[in-house]
Amino acid sequence: MSGWELPRTFAGSSGEVRWQRLGDPAAPPVVLLHGTPFSSYVWRGVARALTERFQVYVWDMPGYGASAMAEGQDVSLAAQGRVFHELLAHWGLSDPLVVAHDFGGAVALRAHLLHGARYRRLVLVDPVALAPWGSPFFRLVGGHAEVFEQLPPALHRALVREYISSASGPGLRPETLDRLTAPWLGEPGQGAFYRQIAQADQRYTDEIEGRYGEIEPPVLVCWGEADSWIPVAKGHELAARIPGARLRLLPGAGHLVQEDAPAELTAAVLEFFG
Repeated sequence: MSGWELPRTFAGSSGEVRWQRLGDPAAPPVVLLHGTPFSSYVWRGVARALTERFQVYVWDMPGYGASAMAEGQDVSLAAQGRVFHELLAHWGLSDPLVVAHDFGGAVALRAHLLHGARYRRLVLVDPVALAPWGSPFFRLVGGHAEVFEQLPPALHRALVREYISSASGPGLRPETLDRLTAPWLGEPGQGAFYRQIAQADQRYTDEIEGRYGEIEPPVLVCWGEADSWIPVAKGHELAARIPGARLRLLPGAGHLVQEDAPAELTAAVLEFFG
């Protein structure tokens, strides 16, 4: 677990959030949001590169990574949007630059459209934003979470590793896969893994999908061309729905762009932030 730690804490409305700030505190702030079933660890390379010009905030959402995991915890998109809004106030950030991946994209969009969070610029990386979403695996688990929670640990571990592996186009290095899998093993990780899937309800994006024309900050949509989780056609559709949005496609990258094409993604973010 060395090399990427989140030593700071925040008491959010859905449990303790672990976070960290990297870089010069006097530099412009950038906030990075991870997706599911990941954690801030996926941002480690991009975050460190961005510290050359920015102060970078990273955090694990409640129910993910090093943050609190508890039975009965609300880890829905609605809850995460509220928590992100709370965090921005806690950090004293009125209009940061924001980069959000997957589920984190919906979190950032909900915080902006429903809670009034303001961003200077917004980068959406293969975001969960347009219906329909949720793989057959997601639907199966979501309807039978209480059954999957009872899987023997070895079978659960194999399932999680296979699922996370499928997010990458070229494939993940073994040590990276180990790190991304680790939070979901044992107690309370196994229960937390199925809990976040069970609560991943499309209605939370349905509530905001019709309002993408109201998005105020400049937006860059980045998409891995080899994304097998959310097809690249969704990237074209999303960019067309957001006024003035730009679309940047990353050849060879799967859904987990930060792992598959970190240099290319960082370059696109830096160019957009100016």
